[in-house]
Amino acid sequence: MNTIINWLLQAIAILITAYVLPGISVDGIVVALILAVILGAINTFIKPILVILTLPITVVTLGLFLLVINALLVMLASAVVPGFAVAGFWWALLFALVLSVISSILHKFGGKANNS
Repeated sequence: MNTIINWLLQAIAILITAYVLPGISVDGIVVALILAVILGAINTFIKPILVILTLPITVVTLGLFLLVINALLVMLASAVVPGFAVAGFWWALLFALVLSVISSILHKFGGKANNS
């Protein structure tokens, strides 16, 4: 049950982020739900490999290169999920940042019922 709640909260965060940012387009709740699953899979399987491969540049940039990796993974998700469009790299970077903030806020409030 906790997984479904987290999945729904992530989809809501995606919809809110897409509403706030004009360079991001999500065609509806179904696309947001699919995007939440795809982003979760990308972050689980592909991101750790990229982080290990780019560890030297990440250390040199004091971790800021992770923002570039996140933006590239959002662009990968936009190529995979029909109905989700990103206007460019900078919009993907901003989407990743705003999504993490909104997702954290939603999980903080949504997680209170789960932790009781």
